[in-house]
Amino acid sequence: MQQPKPQKNQDDLVNELIRFPEVLVISPDGESLGVKTRNEALKIAKEHNLDLLCVAPMAKPPVCKILNYGKHRFEQQKKSREIRKNQKVVEVKEVRMTPLTDVHDMNTKVKAARKWIEAGNKVKVTVRYRGRQMAHIEVGEETMNRFLELMGENIIIEKKPALDGRQLIAVIAPKSGK
Repeated sequence: MQQPKPQKNQDDLVNELIRFPEVLVISPDGESLGVKTRNEALKIAKEHNLDLLCVAPMAKPPVCKILNYGKHRFEQQKKSREIRKNQKVVEVKEVRMTPLTDVHDMNTKVKAARKWIEAGNKVKVTVRYRGRQMAHIEVGEETMNRFLELMGENIIIEKKPALDGRQLIAVIAPKSGK
């Protein structure tokens, strides 16, 4: 009775996809069986009722292991899911102001930025200059410095305020050490 063939990943060299004339064969328990021809290696794998997987195609000679390919793929997928689950995606939120942003508006924006920082996100602070405001860049710099001061001690300034066209931009992040 023929076993159903496991679905193959595009990158894996399994069974008949292995085209090397000679390969170093590793048994299911991890012992080296020595250098064998491709056909001998496939025959040994079939005797064990398992698959032949090329684990090091760039080696001289290429290294192939006898294993259950379906189980191997499942384990790989499980590991990658676990890694993705444990990753934290850091978002960058933006706070926009003008050089003439008033105290109350500034406090509201600081409150929102604190909430994002506590959630572990970065905050991009932008002061936009319009029209003749470019003649007095220092007013926007004062607004930016006041904002950064109001944010308190629990932040790190990742990118110091710098002028980029008609915008003064800074990036802040939470202090690591929680």
